[in-house]
Amino acid sequence: MSLDHTAIDAAARALEQGALVAFPTETVYGLGADAENPAAVAAIYAAKGRPQDHPVIVHLAPDADLDYWAADIPSEARQLAAAFWPGPLTMILKRAAHIPDAVSGGQETVGLRCPSHPVAIALLQAFKAGKGGVAAPSANKFGNVSPTTAQHVRDEFGADGSVAMVLDGGASEVGIESTIVDLSRLATHGPVLLRPGHISAEAIAAVIDRLPAPPDVAAPRASGTLESHYAPHTPVAMQDSATLKATLARLQQAGRKVALIHYSDLPEAHAQVRLPTSPDGFAHALYASLRAMDHTGADLILVEAPPQGGAWLGVNDRLRRAAHGSAGIVHGLLNQQPPA
Repeated sequence: MSLDHTAIDAAARALEQGALVAFPTETVYGLGADAENPAAVAAIYAAKGRPQDHPVIVHLAPDADLDYWAADIPSEARQLAAAFWPGPLTMILKRAAHIPDAVSGGQETVGLRCPSHPVAIALLQAFKAGKGGVAAPSANKFGNVSPTTAQHVRDEFGADGSVAMVLDGGASEVGIESTIVDLSRLATHGPVLLRPGHISAEAIAAVIDRLPAPPDVAAPRASGTLESHYAPHTPVAMQDSATLKATLARLQQAGRKVALIHYSDLPEAHAQVRLPTSPDGFAHALYASLRAMDHTGADLILVEAPPQGGAWLGVNDRLRRAAHGSAGIVHGLLNQQPPA
């Protein structure tokens, strides 16, 4: 893709002056600020409505000095960086003493990654001559569906003036957030998979010869790991194919409007979108589909549950969080009088 270097340079200067800039990555669009400017990082939290103890990820240029950002870096971290950076892997490491704890939610750790999107790389290389870090959670209001296009970002923040610039890099290729692996407690807990994503636990194990363990109660807090997250305003329910087909018929008989996200042959609904049957294709289209179905006036977004298995772990994680808190919604819609 051709890069608008004038816009990228302007975005880098805006970041250096403490402003917020939204930019594309291969996973989702990020809402960026100078990671070493606590006031700028605080502006991210204010714009998103994000809890102060919920850490953000620091994005680095490909040739950044990892030792500037983290302390006691294990060899496994350098191996994973060599294997997967630039790319959709975030590593949790012990935070270097001079790095503000604003980016870590007050913890002694820091999340670091190097994105692979060419616009993100160009921005990170232009910002502080490639020596800085850009703190960037997803560019949406806290808990909402993450944005995968520049227009999604404008839909979230266009009216409030909190974002100085939005760099447009097209639709995000991966479509769900990065894999997060905790390497800050290797001696006691080994590697721990805090958030699944495009890079699987098996792929990580192939590099460091240790399979990451599931999260434990003492694991560091990390971005996007709350039980309710990535959720549209319309309630979401996820069901297996056979159950969903019967549920759809009952809801339609009850006069309910259903927005359907599916991948197999199913009856027509009030609104629907059919996603690819591959995990990568499904992930790429998921957030845009949730956003589209959220604007159809439906009573419920009904999602055909994807297959289980390692390649689908990231997609299932995001859908489970999107549907959290919607337990009983189908029963309620079937047993309440629909609006006149």
